[in-house]
Amino acid sequence: MPKTAFIYTDEFLKFDYGPEHPLKISRLKLVYELIQSYGLLNLPNTQLIKARKATDEELLLFHKKEYLDILRMANSGIEMPHAFFYGVGSGDNPVFQGLLDWSRLMCGASLQAANLVESGEVDIAFNISGGLHHAMASKASGFCYINDIVIAIISLLKKNRRIAYIDIDAHHGDGVQQAFYDSKQVLTVSIHETGEILFPGTGFEHETGAGEGEGYSVNIPMPPYSDDELFVYAFNEVVPPLIEKFKPDIVVSQLGVDSFHSDPLAHLNYTNNGYCEVVRKIKEISPKWVALGGGGYDITNVAKAWTLAWAIMNDINLPDGIPEEYLKKYKKEGFMDNKLRDAKYVENSWRKEEMKAKIDKVIDYLKKNTILKGNN
Repeated sequence: MPKTAFIYTDEFLKFDYGPEHPLKISRLKLVYELIQSYGLLNLPNTQLIKARKATDEELLLFHKKEYLDILRMANSGIEMPHAFFYGVGSGDNPVFQGLLDWSRLMCGASLQAANLVESGEVDIAFNISGGLHHAMASKASGFCYINDIVIAIISLLKKNRRIAYIDIDAHHGDGVQQAFYDSKQVLTVSIHETGEILFPGTGFEHETGAGEGEGYSVNIPMPPYSDDELFVYAFNEVVPPLIEKFKPDIVVSQLGVDSFHSDPLAHLNYTNNGYCEVVRKIKEISPKWVALGGGGYDITNVAKAWTLAWAIMNDINLPDGIPEEYLKKYKKEGFMDNKLRDAKYVENSWRKEEMKAKIDKVIDYLKKNTILKGNN
């Protein structure tokens, strides 16, 4: 069995984006307790690690000092008009008390995961609070103030590690792509709903990198209403051959679940069946693996999907029934039945063939214009 680490603390629950905001930090507790209810934190190969806060020095690996000064002022929960120029205070990125403290804690957990894997203490580490892939060096974006992914990857680059980044969130991992767009030390791969429809409006197949990084940025924009079959097909056609060619030391992945059919913020039709197929494939192709959370705004989806992902990381096949005590405790959160796995969903309408044709066109482009060039 692989050696694994799960990074978590109840301190996450001190923070709240606000009652109307779609990102519910409370979802992390649901995940932790569902994992715990299956006994998956008591395995002989597993460590439960308490999350720690990232330092200023660590945050400055990527973010600009003047931006951190804005976040420090916003940490009091008081709105400041000039913070809006840094993306702070908009509807997506509200000012709330402890904003920077939350970001430090989430980012520190990702740095812990990266260090545990890089040092060889574990083979796989999972920080469910991380994966906030939209934050830029001097700007908050898409619910993200600090880009924990970029900071964790930079920490690994400083140890001369070669990194592949795989993002399966419904939204394009734009902040991570931009940070490494001209680097050949980091391969960034994002499979997401097309930017023609969805925020942040980027992540098209022609975004392939610049300078030394040309060919090392790979995007698989998916048509809206794509199902599990199309997701798994597109992923398998592109991502495993990329990893085989790039030969990373460590894979860092963002495992967002806002791509599921019941999620309110995207238009994809995945279920945790296709999701688990892809997570298994990431495990198979990763020499070492830093796994991070991400989007997910139907919180029951989040609890079930990340519990299944953690089971896969530990080579455990879970029964389909959610433990009764857990359901009693969290029935009001929206668990409609006791099933851990979703019913399978297959798109059977006229548009399935049209979607497949669009995906094939993207795949063909990527095989000719990224580091996959020459593989065929």
